[in-house]
Amino acid sequence: MSKASIKIIVFLMSLASLGLIAFQFYWVGNVLKINEERFEQNVFQALASTSERLEKSETSDILLSSLARDTLFQKALLEPIEPIQVQVRHRQVAINRPSMVDSLFELNIPQISSTFKKLIASKEGEPKSFSQIEKYFYMSPSVASTLFTPDELAILLQEKERYLEFLSKQDNYISKRQYAHNRQNYIIEEFNVSRNVAESIVQANMKIELVEVVIHQLLSQGNQNILNRIDTARVRREVRDQLVNRNIDQPFELGIINGQDNIFGIGEVTDLDFLKTKGIRAELFPSDLLGLENFLVIHFPDKENYLMQQVFLPLSSSLLFMAIIIICFIYAIRVIIRQKKISEVKNDFINNMTHEFKTPISTVSLAIEALQDPDLFDQTSIRHRYLGIIKDENSRLGKQVEQVLQAATLDKKDFKLEIETINLIDAVEEAKRHFELLVEKRGGLISTDYQVKNEEIAADPFHLNNIINNLLDNANKYSKDAPRIIISIRESRGQFTLTIQDAGIGMNKEVQKKIFDKFYRVPTGNIHDVKGFGLGLSYVKTMVEAHHGNIMVESEPGQGSIFTINLPSKQ
Repeated sequence: MSKASIKIIVFLMSLASLGLIAFQFYWVGNVLKINEERFEQNVFQALASTSERLEKSETSDILLSSLARDTLFQKALLEPIEPIQVQVRHRQVAINRPSMVDSLFELNIPQISSTFKKLIASKEGEPKSFSQIEKYFYMSPSVASTLFTPDELAILLQEKERYLEFLSKQDNYISKRQYAHNRQNYIIEEFNVSRNVAESIVQANMKIELVEVVIHQLLSQGNQNILNRIDTARVRREVRDQLVNRNIDQPFELGIINGQDNIFGIGEVTDLDFLKTKGIRAELFPSDLLGLENFLVIHFPDKENYLMQQVFLPLSSSLLFMAIIIICFIYAIRVIIRQKKISEVKNDFINNMTHEFKTPISTVSLAIEALQDPDLFDQTSIRHRYLGIIKDENSRLGKQVEQVLQAATLDKKDFKLEIETINLIDAVEEAKRHFELLVEKRGGLISTDYQVKNEEIAADPFHLNNIINNLLDNANKYSKDAPRIIISIRESRGQFTLTIQDAGIGMNKEVQKKIFDKFYRVPTGNIHDVKGFGLGLSYVKTMVEAHHGNIMVESEPGQGSIFTINLPSKQ
């Protein structure tokens, strides 16, 4: 896969991921906004319900207090006067009181009070005969209510009762008694009707007066101090009940804003100014016809946390899925980049291996062609020289093949260490003698520094020798001028520390992270003067770890490198 293709894939996946994240944030923001609006609506309804209940309670208290102060109002509204019960059937009148007809007409002329005479005189002048007075006793209630005021009707009713008593005492003749009975029944019936009308008028006037008193008190309430009209403890309790009924059980701060725009806290309030500006408010006593507007205001300090809790599950699920997508995206990109690097390293390895194999094969081919020359059949020294070249190149080719096969074995972990007790100083000296001639030929020097008491170590002799040889080979190959190599060994608490230091080209931090990777070689530009497959340090790291040790490198470009190996003395 080309770099351009990888860049396009990375761009598209990044764009898709950013779009998904942006959409999730937009969705979460909308959900939070809707929940906040619903929350504020429920809170406002709770405040409005509280205000309504307070207003009803205040109106009820005013009405009951007015009734408690005036017994006439109680009698007018709660205990209406019961009239005399009269039952009329076929002009027969049954009076629910004792009969008074036994002494009929004992008085010749009924006695008329001076008050009633003055009342008649005020209507039509001084009466000339009793008949002018008697006609008012037979007047219908509807006509009487138009002529007389309620107080005058009460006087008329009293005179009717006296006239009834007068008629009931007349007992001279049976016919007159019967007449008196009929007249009495008629007057009683008319009297009760008139009395009911008068009582209804009186009660109506009392009710109207009561309503006027209540309305006057309600109007005057609007100008009172709001704190004198309410019980703050009851208000807070009522607000809490209304909130709980709407499934809102959160701590809140409550206050009242009066008509002068001053705020008073109900209970503990952290910041009154913040409560006044940011709180949710509802009008108190909205039915007041006069007076200033008062408001009940509330604020929830933990509103944001409460709203976030409501969307925690979908929000956490969205974040989890987004995290999974982003992690998979990053992992996929890393795999693609790593596979590309591995592909490049393998291509370099194949090119390098082809070059390394081609050189000995070409040399062997040339030597064989020379040996086939008839002119050289009798030249023994030349034939031995070419045969030696063939032998050396064949050995070199075999070692290269062995390295490749060894790399495959290391990948599969298909090896077993043959642990023996060996002398570490002797193993290092043997490797030193092998490279000493090569280093001295380039004008270099290998020096040693051993500070150990016990020279024995438990290790695989073959692999330990290869470890030291690979490190010395790299120190020699990556030194431009005369190599300067220092080998030191230290022993401490049952552990050996082997250090190989050179004065070569060195390497930067980025290269140090990769030198132990298989097939990786330190780049030297287009100059391929350093031979190898990039398997040496990978092999060294694998074998050191197989011996339960570790390897570290310290290097600076142009300052050389220091490889440090820590190995336990016993396995």
